Amino acid sequence: MAEAARKRRGRSDDQRSGDRLFDRELDHLPPEARWREWMHRVEATIFAASEPVGREALARIVGKSCSIDLLIDDIREELRGRPYDLVAVAGGFRHLTRPAYADAIRAAIGQGESAGSLSEFEVLVVTAIAYFQPITRGELSSFFGKDVSRDLIGHLRGAKLIASGPRSPTPGAPYTYVTTKEFLLEFGLGTLRDLPDLESLEDAGLLSKEKLLAGQIMPEIATE
Repeated sequence: MAEAARKRRGRSDDQRSGDRLFDRELDHLPPEARWREWMHRVEATIFAASEPVGREALARIVGKSCSIDLLIDDIREELRGRPYDLVAVAGGFRHLTRPAYADAIRAAIGQGESAGSLSEFEVLVVTAIAYFQPITRGELSSFFGKDVSRDLIGHLRGAKLIASGPRSPTPGAPYTYVTTKEFLLEFGLGTLRDLPDLESLEDAGLLSKEKLLAGQIMPEIATE
């Protein structure tokens, strides 16, 4: 136990030493140059990361008084007119290409199993899962008035847009399904709270809340 405590102290000492070696504050620089260097650090970190980078991680590379949000705003302003942007998504920040260039990117390098390869009905199913998760395949079938097949669920899982949730407390304890972090990335959402409310979808003519509650989502598609 004493040895474990010494190792923990050693790791803590190493971390503190690393913090001292890495100059977050940059007090030797004039304010404008300091802000510019913080911008470069943040942009480089987000560019290099394979996943969205959260505020907590970014706070480790800038001064304690630095506002991450203001820094991000300045970076985005500099990216105005570029074919990519810095976007808040899936709980962090990530560089994403602008939608206007999606066709060019697909023509050049194609695309894998993703939201762009989904049918209209599959998009409706993953949207229903997002709003009503955790939800079973049987409940989805009831909503749409047609069978939501295992193959369709498998396609959504293959695209990493959904995953298995907890077992349902209903008879037979079927699996439920929930959306994933990849879903947030694909649809450009910071969190599930960014989903448009049902009233907005209804006003746009995309979804009828009345039909939804009656188990009749988009009957013209459900009967295809």
